[in-house]
Amino acid sequence: MTAIPDTARPARRISLRDLNFALLIFVVLYAGIAILQPNYLDAALFMNFLRRAAPLIILACGQLYVILSGGFDLSMGAVVTLVVLAASMLIGGDPTMTWPVIAGLYAMGLVVGLANGLIVSFLKVPSIIATLGMMLLVNGLALAWSGGAPRGDLPDNFRDLGRLVLRDVPLLGVLPIAVIILVVVTVLAWWGLHATAYGKRLLAVGDNPRAAELAGVPVKPTRIAAFVISALSAVTAGILIGGFSGVSVNAGRGLELQAIAACVIGGAQLLGGRGSVVGALFGALSLFALFTLLNLLGLPQALRDSLQGVILIAAVGASVLRHRRSS
Repeated sequence: MTAIPDTARPARRISLRDLNFALLIFVVLYAGIAILQPNYLDAALFMNFLRRAAPLIILACGQLYVILSGGFDLSMGAVVTLVVLAASMLIGGDPTMTWPVIAGLYAMGLVVGLANGLIVSFLKVPSIIATLGMMLLVNGLALAWSGGAPRGDLPDNFRDLGRLVLRDVPLLGVLPIAVIILVVVTVLAWWGLHATAYGKRLLAVGDNPRAAELAGVPVKPTRIAAFVISALSAVTAGILIGGFSGVSVNAGRGLELQAIAACVIGGAQLLGGRGSVVGALFGALSLFALFTLLNLLGLPQALRDSLQGVILIAAVGASVLRHRRSS
């Protein structure tokens, strides 16, 4: 009697490469937060944590598109500052002006994104230089417009976008409007990158722009669209920050570097062509959890800023090592 060979496929082993290290880092850091403050395990406080982290996550999703195209967007923080200052001065406390001004803010973001994309794509200026110049330009315009100090007022219907909380929500108890906006933006970012032809073109451009061009990919429009998406995400983040933090001339300070660090922590390759929205999401959550933990430990702001620089350097180093091992 002939034995029937066993054709069953062996179980696939889970390697370290299959694990999302940004998720693991977030779990470890949030566990540390929960040890110091056990009430952070409550659903309501976790929702509040997500509400405060929402702007950074949204910025990371937008920055991811530019990084995947092989560039950087250093103008995001300046756009956030412009949005907060412009909203307060243009609305001037009048609730009827909120939605028209918000439409105008997105138009401003569109102009900034198009300018960045056109300069990088047609003038061949490196993105780090082009967006650095745009950062200085936008910051200068915002400060000159406001006189270097907060002016105007944000009405309640604008601020509710960042601070309003829905009560008596099943399972969660409370649900901030900012978290709803976060979910919508994250889902759209995931869909645009992982479920559309544009996402495939973006990855191809970031991986090898010359090969993508020879294959018929519209390289320049693809890169321009990435910068537009990044700028529009900065507008959305600025609206949320203005909502729950109020008006400040430093509203967007350092956020562009935090967004880049979040993407790299989440596994994005700085040379382009590799990364995911889920990775950027957990990278931003990990970074925000670290800042929260440092706050709970009572460390001074100067030390936290220094640690942010260390994290950025370490994240870039880890990205380079991953790229070398995979190539």
